[in-house]
Amino acid sequence: MLHLSGPKRPKMVAFDIIGTVFPLEPLRPSIVALGLPTAGLEGWFAAGCRDAFAMAAVGDFAPFKTILEAALDGVLAEQGLDAPASKRQVLVDQLATLDARDGTREAFLLLADVGIPVMALSNGAKSATRALLERSGLIDLVQEVVSVDQVKLAKPRGEVYAHAAQKAGVDRAELALVAAHPWDINGAASAGLVTAYLAADRPYSRVMRKPDIEALTLPEIGRRLAAL
Repeated sequence: MLHLSGPKRPKMVAFDIIGTVFPLEPLRPSIVALGLPTAGLEGWFAAGCRDAFAMAAVGDFAPFKTILEAALDGVLAEQGLDAPASKRQVLVDQLATLDARDGTREAFLLLADVGIPVMALSNGAKSATRALLERSGLIDLVQEVVSVDQVKLAKPRGEVYAHAAQKAGVDRAELALVAAHPWDINGAASAGLVTAYLAADRPYSRVMRKPDIEALTLPEIGRRLAAL
């Protein structure tokens, strides 16, 4: 679905959680402690996403935390490493202690000021997502917490974005997705959502559907969505 006349101001904005609202950078020391190179953080998360996507492609599903645990086993084995289970668990458990990206609260407030509510839309569990938002003092600014657990398919399957729009009570063209992952933006664009790419960590992929908005900070994305 294309926005032939350009995107219109959304009636709700969904934010991806892991990697977008909550960057993974604090996990890097634990990756190195396992014997992996510093870039192993991106490699591990990419391997987990790959496996989640592969399962979704054939209609299978497992909790994302479980997928990440299994992906870590594979990444370590590929490097000839056999880290103790206790160290592996430290890394996975740290996902629950991530801090929100700078500017997140400002972005949420910018949208609230113009009457646009915020949704959390995550490949992670609903309970884990809510706990992260509560820990960071953001839950009061989030109207809906939506997890792929409710669909039993991972993003970027179109069913996830359709479910999010249904939960928001809006048409898909009235829901925006903010994400720092090109694959998520591509999936949301394919489903007909307004898309906003956070380019703080990496440039957007030139082979995927172009986002409606691209900015380096969440507040700038909030301002530009509010200005539609």
